[in-house]
Amino acid sequence: MSIGIDTGGSTPHLHASLSHALHAGAKFLVAPLIHPRYRRDHRRPRAEPTTRSDLLLSSEQWAAQVVGKLSPWLSLDSPHAAVRRRAEEAFKAEVGWGAHLSLSAILVAPPAAACVNLARHLQWACLAAPHCQFLVRLRMCADGGDEAEGEAEEGGGTAWAAWNRLRSLCEMAPNLGVALEVTADLPDDAAEVARWCGEPVKAVLLPTSIFLTNKKGYPTLSRRHQAVLAQLLRYRPRLIVVGRHDDHAEGLSAHINYLLFLASKQPESETERMERPYYDYLQAPLQPLQDNLESQTYETFEKDPVKYKQYQEATRRALVDLHPPGSPTPVVMVVGAGRGPLVAAALAAAREAGRRIQVYALDKNVNAVVTLQNRCRSEPEWAECVTVVSSDMREWQRHEAAPVKADILISELLGSWGDNELSPECLDGAQLYLKEGGISIPCDYTSYVSPLSSAKLWNEVKNWRELAKFETPFVVAVHNGFPVAPCKPCFYFSHPHKEADGGPPDNSRYKAMEWQCPLGALIHGFIGYFHSTLYKDVIISTEPSTLSVGMFSWFPLYMPLRHPVLVADGGRVQAHFWRNVSRQKVWYEWALSEPCASPIHNPNGRSYHIGL
Repeated sequence: MSIGIDTGGSTPHLHASLSHALHAGAKFLVAPLIHPRYRRDHRRPRAEPTTRSDLLLSSEQWAAQVVGKLSPWLSLDSPHAAVRRRAEEAFKAEVGWGAHLSLSAILVAPPAAACVNLARHLQWACLAAPHCQFLVRLRMCADGGDEAEGEAEEGGGTAWAAWNRLRSLCEMAPNLGVALEVTADLPDDAAEVARWCGEPVKAVLLPTSIFLTNKKGYPTLSRRHQAVLAQLLRYRPRLIVVGRHDDHAEGLSAHINYLLFLASKQPESETERMERPYYDYLQAPLQPLQDNLESQTYETFEKDPVKYKQYQEATRRALVDLHPPGSPTPVVMVVGAGRGPLVAAALAAAREAGRRIQVYALDKNVNAVVTLQNRCRSEPEWAECVTVVSSDMREWQRHEAAPVKADILISELLGSWGDNELSPECLDGAQLYLKEGGISIPCDYTSYVSPLSSAKLWNEVKNWRELAKFETPFVVAVHNGFPVAPCKPCFYFSHPHKEADGGPPDNSRYKAMEWQCPLGALIHGFIGYFHSTLYKDVIISTEPSTLSVGMFSWFPLYMPLRHPVLVADGGRVQAHFWRNVSRQKVWYEWALSEPCASPIHNPNGRSYHIGL
């Protein structure tokens, strides 16, 4: 964790102040780029230097150990032309000096209500110094403070509203972020804090004034402040302690050690440890029907500690319910068997239930079939009970009649959104092998969707500079994101399934959805989950309210919007989703209709489809 110090005023002796900070355990120092008393006047050029020499520190020290701070008097949106011109000139000079020093970040004073000219100059700065992060200081709650922020609160509502206005004017510049100041008063609504989780909070400011003193005289935070900080620490921002101390080094050290102690109390679960490398990393969804998966992909999914236990329990219950002792040996078909984890789960379920079973393991991937055949040779239980079939589950019946029909049909064809790996189409063909009254595991699955605010994910898509990417659903472990409203069910499928007229099932779907959003936010797209019933009350789910804790086989699905849309507090979001099917492909389309109309994304599958 990177902790820095901002003494709040000038830093006349930079080298000494930095040494004190490092000795206290800090990683960096926040220092003004220009002396606070100096105001550049273009009409009377000064002979003396405007600031300290860059020779005071090495280039590596400037980059790693100093965060710059723009002068607070820069009134870029002043109604007075002369004041505004001086501020503009000074702003460019200060940013230019920060870029010259190769600073990694520069703090920007809280924006005034009318921040259009500030936004224009910040956008210039973001383009001129793309290596540098420009962090806009914003208070979590308005509880007094400098004049600039007071203006923002009077004219622009919440700090988040001021931030949203500023970053929208700057076209969501990727190196524009938030330095969020934790205030003595915290928001009453927990969602106020959660909303910041969808924003690029790159630094958290902790004024010494919000700290309490314990019985031993050391600084501490209230439990509410600790909970808020723990929530923000998940995103690994820089922490900046703001304020002066009577004993500079010792006082700083006490605050820093306390923050390090709090961070150490945030244990990382095994699931979080495995998911962390994938946080906010966009991946194209797998297409196991069209493409043969590699051994490494199978190996990763086989490590899931939850999924196969649930499949095993569902199979055990089905065997006990349908086949009492002494009944004929039940036939279990595993379609899409891969390297055999579902086969192993079925065999384990049979042992637990005290049943003998006959297993057929089908897979179209000839390389996976080699693994299945070798397991039949090397594992005695497999050799006795398992028959391997190399075939597409939709084609086996056409080429040769299945020797028997199955009592239980087991599949693992779910995608991040439940049906995006074409489970409906595959099982429509495979259910020909299922006996009348037989059981499909899973027996149903439902996709869920929620509007999502995530500047991080939207910028990741924007960086490709391609329309097609904004019309592509991505698999992603969403980390820096805020679901604007609870998710709701979208598409539903059940198996075995027959159309009322006896024809083939229609797997196309359309759903109009609506959410009320208690808290306003900028919607960057939608996030999709699924909930699947394997058998009776045995489920697997990525949907938050029924989440299978510890299961990591599926990350959510992110469907971006081409243009972010602002929804007001208490506003309504209405969106439309289509699942379209042709003879060659399946594809999704989506569109927003409220609070404003968006283009229909991915019409006719022009940018993304799933091959049949």
